[in-house]
Amino acid sequence: MDFALSEEQSAIFDMARDFGAENIAPHALAWEKDGTIPKTLWPELAALGFGGLYVTEESGGSGLSRLDATLVFEALSMACPSVAAFLSIHNMCAAMLDKFGSDDVKARFLPPALTMETVFSYCLTEPGSGSDAAALKTRAERTNEGYRLTGTKAFISGGGYSDAYIVMARTGEDGPRGISSLIVEDGAPGLSFGGLEDKMGWRAQPTRQVQLDDCAVPAANLLGEEGAGFRYAMMGLDGGRLNIAACSLGAAQAALDATVAYMGERRAFGKPIDQFQALQFRLADAEIELQAARVFLRQAAWKLDQGAPDATTHCAMAKKFVTEAGSRVADQCLQLHGGYGYLADYGIEKLVRDLRVHQILEGTNEIMRLLTARALLAARG
Repeated sequence: MDFALSEEQSAIFDMARDFGAENIAPHALAWEKDGTIPKTLWPELAALGFGGLYVTEESGGSGLSRLDATLVFEALSMACPSVAAFLSIHNMCAAMLDKFGSDDVKARFLPPALTMETVFSYCLTEPGSGSDAAALKTRAERTNEGYRLTGTKAFISGGGYSDAYIVMARTGEDGPRGISSLIVEDGAPGLSFGGLEDKMGWRAQPTRQVQLDDCAVPAANLLGEEGAGFRYAMMGLDGGRLNIAACSLGAAQAALDATVAYMGERRAFGKPIDQFQALQFRLADAEIELQAARVFLRQAAWKLDQGAPDATTHCAMAKKFVTEAGSRVADQCLQLHGGYGYLADYGIEKLVRDLRVHQILEGTNEIMRLLTARALLAARG
């Protein structure tokens, strides 16, 4: 087994880390206060190939592996996990367009998605269906021109901000087989948005309900086949779980790096606080936990790239383990900063808040445990 990154992978990580350090980190606190990310940032990231990380090269994307993509999100999250996670959502949508879209859909939507002139959001969750996503109620009725969508999507990152939305809606029977994916463009008749959600973390990302009131969508905006939308949505989640785990890993690493530097400068009882053995043990525990999380994440990404039969289970396990490890490490880093960790100026409390939601989205960590247990029991025979 070779655990080393290739020269190309190291270059990808360094490029993303350097871009984040120069163009995202200096503004992260201001963007959080403003409650939005400047749209001018996205074409700059797209110029690096980050608008279509795992869109095939034949379609104009970067054609990276899922392991390569985790390096991008880990590196960008060292600057701001909220920004990096939003980019992950857009990439999930771009990959769905590439993999399932007709030639017409690709021609119309994929080029501007790759340049990020068109920013995409993903609309699955509803007020009454979170973990039980197949119970969604949003309905798409067929018309002579296409579809009329009625329903509400909840907790949508980019609601009222993005340029287009991939919406999962029911075109047929109850259950997963009756769900289709449709592209709803901003400005569509009947499309509106709820008020801006006041969140604990990810405050730079505008989050709103997406409301569909007899919303007209042309038939040409159907993504793939009718009735296959739930399968499309679920296929994107393995990679999404890796990405959100990578965001936790990068942010926690940034917190630990800042804490090591701080403890070398902060003095107590006549010496730097990094000379106290009890505090050294805390640093060691954090480092061990992050290194274990990194290996687990990259193994899961490798399995997904290889099409391993247990890839979905490993993605679920890695998501659970890495997001919880990231939160624990960030919280310990706040503690090691003492009172200063509680102040916004140091950036640690922001990371603690941002990382908490990673245990909820892309499937709650309770669902990750459920998927793991089911695989374990199935293997028993």
